[in-house]
Amino acid sequence: MLNLERLRTLDAVARHGSVGGAADTLHVTTSAVSQQLAKLEREAGQPLLAKNGRGVRLTDAGRLLAEHAARILSQVQVAQAELEAQRDRVVGELRIAGFATAARGLFPAALAALRAEHPQLAVRSEELEADESVRGVLLGDLDLALVLDWYNKPLPLPDGLAKRAVLDDLADVAVPAGHPLAGREAVDLEEFADDEWITWPDGEFCNEWLLFTLRGKGIEPRIAHVAREHATQLALVEAGLGVSIAPRLGRGPIPDGVRVVPVRAAMSRHVYAVWRADADRRPSIRAAVDALAEAGARLVRPGRGQG
Repeated sequence: MLNLERLRTLDAVARHGSVGGAADTLHVTTSAVSQQLAKLEREAGQPLLAKNGRGVRLTDAGRLLAEHAARILSQVQVAQAELEAQRDRVVGELRIAGFATAARGLFPAALAALRAEHPQLAVRSEELEADESVRGVLLGDLDLALVLDWYNKPLPLPDGLAKRAVLDDLADVAVPAGHPLAGREAVDLEEFADDEWITWPDGEFCNEWLLFTLRGKGIEPRIAHVAREHATQLALVEAGLGVSIAPRLGRGPIPDGVRVVPVRAAMSRHVYAVWRADADRRPSIRAAVDALAEAGARLVRPGRGQG
């Protein structure tokens, strides 16, 4: 009889491509992974891994068994979800991730509400970029993730995921207090054609969106500075080193030397929760998504705003 936990170990090696990656995902040592795989090889009666330079690769038998393991583990997750749904109790552990401003702007209220309403649910959260979160949900390392796309640039989602809208987050342009457009009630992005920009690192979705949007308006952006954190970007703006995009979610206090100006053709980020479709019936996921959506709704109710 093949052992389920050993199949889970093989699945992790197949998904991450290494013993070390599997160990990190499973929160065990590489030695523990190797021991589980050795036992699984004895159960299977044939080698599942072969040396490949300084690493390992799956043998033909290993790939075959890994494909079966993925299907078995998915079916186990479906069974667990259905059992949890039948109990209709929000219990157990939930692993959740979100991009930086969502973690700052939504997690505190949503996770506090979950703790108050469902004390038997243990939530573990972390801050991750959207693409990392999606990958974590697909791999089964996360149960739920908050991700985003922009009004004019959707984030492609792989098959097998369910999603629900949480919040539409408006974004402004942050400029130094002495900037010629600082006192305007609204601006057009084309008016910043000659400005230097402070943006996110290469490869991040929001940076790709900014370049895509400016170039779509005939502007070749002049990137002066790169910073991952919005607080760092605003500090650079305050120093007169450029302008930046300032989403309202989780923005926090604006420095004295910065002004945020709305864009006439409103720019918005769509924030939504994603989870594996085969876990759709889990009450803990439904409760968490409800809490996140309520936290988002409170931010945009009349009189509250997002700034």
